[in-house]
Amino acid sequence: GNSGTQMAGWFRKEINSLEDIKGLKIRAPGLAGEVMQRIGATPVQMPGGEVFTSMQTGALDAADWVGPYNDLTFGLHKVAKYYYYPGWQEPGAMLELMINKEKWDALPEDLQAIVKSAAEAENQHIYDEFTARNAEALKQLVNEHGVELRRLPDEVLQALEKTSQEAVEDLVAGNEQARRLYESYRDFRDSVMPYIAVAEQSALNVRSTVLGQKAP
Repeated sequence: GNSGTQMAGWFRKEINSLEDIKGLKIRAPGLAGEVMQRIGATPVQMPGGEVFTSMQTGALDAADWVGPYNDLTFGLHKVAKYYYYPGWQEPGAMLELMINKEKWDALPEDLQAIVKSAAEAENQHIYDEFTARNAEALKQLVNEHGVELRRLPDEVLQALEKTSQEAVEDLVAGNEQARRLYESYRDFRDSVMPYIAVAEQSALNVRSTVLGQKAP
């Protein structure tokens, strides 16, 4: 499964500069929390069930969750006014199907093919469903609940990008398997970016500037 690009999160105050991140108590698990800490925030680890109450009481200043569809259901618009994007910390959330290798190897090739095809189909199905439901939920959040949709300032995004690279490099240092996986991903990403820029990104830019479908 892939639930698509996520949002940067819900914030109780505006973020206008990198200085506004300093001391911010934010629910940001994993590497995202590490990156936020490095740029001055105070990451807090907590289960999802505690996020709403913590935002409500002020124990948290901000929190990431998933995207509009899940966030609307969670009611986070009731405890935070500002909804920031882009989801720098999770451009694509992959949900894994894990199978014991011994059991997998014991399956005949036709059943292996069926499992692979089913997994591929479900991955696309989840992505399509989230795209449709996120689009509708975002309209509800903005138009019906008065949520203020904001883009993170360039200064913040640049700091996050630089610090993310440093955090990942530190993570894979000394771990040969992790390093090989990261370099494979990084090299592929870098190789397709020029094409994406002239194909998909330029098409989106045309829609925004020529057809008037502008992002907030």
